[in-house]
Amino acid sequence: MKILAITSCPNGIAHTYMAAENLQKAGAKLGVEMKVETQGSIGVENQFTEQDIREADGIIIAADKTVVKDRFVGKKLLVVGVQDGIRRPEELIQRMIKGDVPVYQAQTQSAEAMTGENKPKQNPIYRHLMNGVSYMVPFIVIGGLLIAIALTMGGVKTPGGLVIPEDSIWKTIESIGAAAFTFMVPILAGFIAMSIADRPGLAPGMVGGFIAANGSFYGSEAGAGFIGGIIAGFLAGYVALAIKRIKVPRSLQPIMPIIVIPVLASLVVGLIFVFVIGAPVADLFEALTVWLAGMQGTSSILLALILGAMISFDMGGPVNKVAFLFGSAMIGEGNYEIMGQIAVAICVPPIAMGLAAMMNKRKFTPAEREAGKATFTMGLFGITEGAIPFAAQDPLRVIPSIMVGSMTGSVIAMLGSVGDSVAHGGPIVAVLGAVDHVLMFFIAVMAGAAVSVVMVSLLKKDVAAVTPAVVGEGAEAIEDPAGAGESSTVDAAAPLAADSAEVASTVNGTATEASTIRVEKLTDIVTPDLINLNLVGTTQDAVIDEMIGVLERNGAIRADGDFKQAILAREQESSTGIGMNIAIPHGKSDAVLKPSVVFGIQQDGVDWKSLDGSEAKLIFMIAVPRNSKQNAHLKVLQMLSRKLMDDDFRESLLAVTTKEEAYRLLDQVH
Repeated sequence: MKILAITSCPNGIAHTYMAAENLQKAGAKLGVEMKVETQGSIGVENQFTEQDIREADGIIIAADKTVVKDRFVGKKLLVVGVQDGIRRPEELIQRMIKGDVPVYQAQTQSAEAMTGENKPKQNPIYRHLMNGVSYMVPFIVIGGLLIAIALTMGGVKTPGGLVIPEDSIWKTIESIGAAAFTFMVPILAGFIAMSIADRPGLAPGMVGGFIAANGSFYGSEAGAGFIGGIIAGFLAGYVALAIKRIKVPRSLQPIMPIIVIPVLASLVVGLIFVFVIGAPVADLFEALTVWLAGMQGTSSILLALILGAMISFDMGGPVNKVAFLFGSAMIGEGNYEIMGQIAVAICVPPIAMGLAAMMNKRKFTPAEREAGKATFTMGLFGITEGAIPFAAQDPLRVIPSIMVGSMTGSVIAMLGSVGDSVAHGGPIVAVLGAVDHVLMFFIAVMAGAAVSVVMVSLLKKDVAAVTPAVVGEGAEAIEDPAGAGESSTVDAAAPLAADSAEVASTVNGTATEASTIRVEKLTDIVTPDLINLNLVGTTQDAVIDEMIGVLERNGAIRADGDFKQAILAREQESSTGIGMNIAIPHGKSDAVLKPSVVFGIQQDGVDWKSLDGSEAKLIFMIAVPRNSKQNAHLKVLQMLSRKLMDDDFRESLLAVTTKEEAYRLLDQVH
């Protein structure tokens, strides 16, 4: 008998590989041919071929995140949580052997709909939204940067704005960038819907997103923007999911996912947008435009505040467009100061979010900090949409922050009589000579951006709020194998890398980056001198002191540093005892001089508050310099997770009598 399995967890580190290892071991014990595909944080490994699927007698999916199942239509399919793959692998395989598993059809519910207890820990609404945002971001980057390049290199100042000559190569580049932007909202909506309803939701989501972005369907010049795209995505996803759940005759089942669901869901979403959502919004925006025009001369400061807030509220969406079109109309009447305020407000959100992401490591993940560079660049060219990914991920904190910043910049621009003679914004218009009072323009931009940076930094939670003492720059979880409570974590930016790790030297007693070492296996950062087979401490605190003493004696940390405080702070958040008599305390500190792992054994066991109730006997302490920048330790964690699932390996470690013997066993972790 041949069974395929897929394992995946939200963070894609320990649980993914623990479940894979246990399923493979259970298959071997029961005499079943097993192939396990892991969908972890380092990508898909051991991927199934068409022949594998064709020959398989059944498929087990042990996952706490969305796994596309279309390739398994017609096969027996068992969907469970990743914890079941870790704790009940033999039972899962026995169910498959007995045939107590349904055959998967295209309309089968998703894993989270089939069983409430196996839902991912992450909020599903947030997960669906992030799925859409992750696919949308490349289109924003492509469109924004290409348009910015075209405007910089080929733009010509005219009374109607920056214009690129039609016969110029830069016009073609601008058109390519504009084409990329047109995909932004449909892609966002489509992949939100796909996350909810699998592939049958993709087409309705994209159709709804296209309608949301094109106001001509419901009489609006601006459209509903990315906010409309989010609404369309969720609407399409849940409509498609509802249709999927309708019981239909077996003869209709094959055409449901490719004809019935897409057509009906697209029609429902389209009609709702055209007749319910779109038209009232168009009337509202027209009224707003008339209202803004009537405010001239009555309250310039109030008008500047309103324009700044509108520009940054939806970043290129309909509210933004109303304010922008109002400013453009004022240029035609010879009033350049309105557009001057708008030109400042336009660039504050992306510049502020780019700076905040690059400057504040505690508030943004490594991926967000990298994206911040592109966002900042878009701000220089007046592309407000660059801030959309940050706003979409955390709207309640980001949108108010950038609104206040844009309002600040707009008011300063008004007080400084900043004028803009072209219908565009950002420092690019100042560089091209389209701005009056250039100094005040830049003061307004810097002040607005500074306000937003400070505000978003105060409002946003730390990305490692669950694990403030965790090593490195971003957090990835070593999930609890017992399946309860909070996860233990080891930072995703820790330098315990599959490819390289930062080694630190000291300058005036402070850890600094130095050379790099290759870490292909655990023993690259564990030496015999970092092994203690006879820990004598009987409490968690005493064992931590012992293991820190090993690090100090081997020159891995400074004795006068705060490494212990980092370890204890981490333990206060949640236990690093992952169960099965294993604990992995870890910390990040300036006192750490080089990345190291101490391995210790306490034969009698120590109460580590492990979630499965077992006492810690095998203890791995990870120490990482605070300034480490590498984030490729995932492969080491993967290998360690797999190896620690081997009962014989754990028993062999507990039975060693010499450091050399322990070192040889740890050398197998690769």
